[in-house]
Parts: sequence; structure tokens; C-alpha cells
Amino acid sequence: MQKKEGGIPIREKTYSSAAWIKLILCNLVGIFMFFETIPFQGRNTIPLDALCSVIGKLVGNAQQWVVVAMCIVGALMPFLKKNWNQNGTSVVFTILKILGAFCAVMFVTKIGPREWLESASLLPFLFELGRSLSLLVPVGAIFLSFLTSYGLMEFVGLFVQPLMRKIWKTPGSSAIDAVASFVGSYSVALLITDNMYQKGTYTKKEAAIIATGFSTVSSTFMVTVAGTLGLMEHWNLYFWTTLMITFTVTAFTVRMFPLNHFPDEYRDGVTPKPERIIDQNRFRTALRTALDTADRSGSLPVNIGKSLLNGLQITCTIVPSILSVGLLGMLLAIYTPIFHVLGFIFYPFAALVQVPEALVAAQALATSIAEMYLPCAFVVNCSLITRYVVGVGCISELLFFSAVIPCILSTSIPVRISQMLILWVERVMLSILLAGVVAMIVF
Repeated sequence: MQKKEGGIPIREKTYSSAAWIKLILCNLVGIFMFFETIPFQGRNTIPLDALCSVIGKLVGNAQQWVVVAMCIVGALMPFLKKNWNQNGTSVVFTILKILGAFCAVMFVTKIGPREWLESASLLPFLFELGRSLSLLVPVGAIFLSFLTSYGLMEFVGLFVQPLMRKIWKTPGSSAIDAVASFVGSYSVALLITDNMYQKGTYTKKEAAIIATGFSTVSSTFMVTVAGTLGLMEHWNLYFWTTLMITFTVTAFTVRMFPLNHFPDEYRDGVTPKPERIIDQNRFRTALRTALDTADRSGSLPVNIGKSLLNGLQITCTIVPSILSVGLLGMLLAIYTPIFHVLGFIFYPFAALVQVPEALVAAQALATSIAEMYLPCAFVVNCSLITRYVVGVGCISELLFFSAVIPCILSTSIPVRISQMLILWVERVMLSILLAGVVAMIVF
């Protein structure tokens, strides 16, 4: 027998106990690993961070060679995939990955410019970041599969559908892209967005909003930022306020230039396939969709294996880029006034919300255009409020040249570099204001 919900024909279906168990238990495991706070070695942290710390101690000094191996693999991958010269951006980032591999070898062998090897803000800081990510991203990817493969994303996406068009001017299905970024990877979210755009589900404007407003780094990367800035004691506050601020900033930018000038039309040559609106029995529909996903999820060990492999591939891509782009960004910050000058654009906003080290925070966040981790290096010894504002800002600014911008350029989504630079400035300004207000209330 068929019924209708929200104008969509549905068929009653009985779900197996395995589907219910996967939906409930697997998502509970993922929620526990990412959001439960536990005491660990005299501090409060999340189980994922504690597990990576334990594994890191077991691996010991050998971990530095794991980082080197990942950088070398990352530098070779464009040649193995034969896409290193696909376009100008591919060539540039292939060169940067090779430079990153050289930086890793340079650091472990202690052969190279003494200042690079010994300055706390250069290779020691960047390599320690790479060491952290070499465990956090692959191990985090395993547990992210518990959040992304068993119905939670679909449930959340359908449940918040009414908000998406009203607040962000995007289809309800874009909620899945947003959740995919925060609990998975911006690369995965961008693949989803590009696929939906090419199929005619998203218009040019909708695809541009989603790509530049939702495709931020995942929660595993946020753990690294929080750990670097000493924010793990306030993890849940940091995570949830960052999530809300990131999407609040997007709600503003969709109404600002250049996003408000994008044509609300579909890609040339495709048949438009706008989504159907679900307007009743939303909870039941969301639950059934989640159960369908859990029922089709397949083998848990296979999913874990795929997630681990994906996490390793992502790590091999980002670690050499962080070392090279991070080093170049730090050298520019030390030896040129470029970020010092850019920082003055954001200084009035930091001063307005009474950030204690306003100029330092503004200049630190100016470096986020190169690499989202760079701001952390400039504020590790600052006050809690400054660290919090920068920690939120380096996530919610979203657009940076070491990863997200080239990923967007590699898709068919029609967003230019000049437009992304304007959006970056807008996002940093708004992020400082919103995070500063939260900091004044909370701390």
C-alpha cells in the first residue's frame, strides 16, 4: 500500500533489526568519539584526541618517518594519477607538494637553513602539526564513518530542510553538504555539490553559495586547532559555537556581493531537476530516510576500511601542502609586511568587540588566506579570548589557498578567485565580530 508525504509517494517498509542497530549504535559511537568530554592526563578532551595521543606514544619517534612517507606519497600522487599538469592550479600545487616533501626530509635530517629548522614558528611548528594530522585524520576518518554512513546525516538534512531556503537560499538537500563538511571533509562536500550542479539539481547561485559557504574543514581538523590553542578544555563550546558562527556568516554573505549577484539559473545544457518540498510528517520521513541509509550501508568492516583509506589519501594530500604553504606563509609574515598590512583591514572589527590583543588577532587571521592553520602560530601565547576568536575565525573564514580554493577551482562550479578573495575578507570580518561577541558573553 502506498501513501503520500509532502506530495511524495512512499511505500511502507519494515526495517530489519540490523538497520535499527546500525542507526542507533554506530551513530552513538561516532557521537561519543567526537563530542563526549573525558578526563585524560590531567585535562579534559574528547575520546578521539585521547586515542590519537595514546597511539602517538606507542609509535614514538617512528611517527616522524610516517610524516615523511606521507609527504613523499602526497608529492608522487599527482604523477601517479597523471593529473599534475591538468591546469595551472594543478601544476602549482604539485610543485608545492614536492616542496612540502623536501621540507619534511629537511626537518628530520636537520639539513637545511638553521632558522627554518630551529625557529619555533617555522618547521618545528609546522612539522608538529603534520605529525598530529598524520594520526588524527586517518583515525578520525574511521570514526567519521560512524557519523556519515548510517543515517544521521540524512536525518539531520531532511529535518532542517525548511530552514535552508529561508536562511541560506539553498535547497534542503544542501544541509547534507554542510553536515558532510563539518563531520567529514570539504573535498567530499564539494564533490557532492559539483555532482548536484552538473545534474541540474543546484543552480549556479545555489552551487556557489554551498561551495563557498558550507565547505569548511571537518571536525577532525578542528580538534587540531583546539589542541594547538589550548581550547580542548572548552571543546564543546568551541565546536558548537564555531559551527553556528560559520553558518551564520554564510547567512550574511549570501545577501552580500558577490553571491547576491550570481545568476539563479541552471548549468547550460542540463535539464533542471529542482528538489521536491517535504511539508508534512517531516520527522517520520527523516527517520525512514535514515533507516534506508543504514539498511543499505553494507559491511561495517568494509566501510571502516574505505574510510581509513580515504583518510590516508586526504592526509597525504594536505600534510605536504601545509608544510610548504605554511612555510611560505610564515616567511612572508616574518620578512614582508603583507599580512601586517592586511591585518589592518580586520583590526577595527577586532577592536570593536574588545579582543585583548586586537592587532595580533587581526594580523594572525590575515594569514588564513594562505593556510587555515597559520593563524594559530601567532596567538598560542595570547589570552584565552584572543585564542578563541582566532580559533573560530580560522575555521569560519573557510577559503584558503592550500586546499579549499584549488578544490573549488577544480570543479565546474562557476566561482572565480577574485570572488573568493572578496568572500574571504567578508567572512573574516563577520567571524571576528560574531566570535568576539560570544567571547565577551562566555569568558
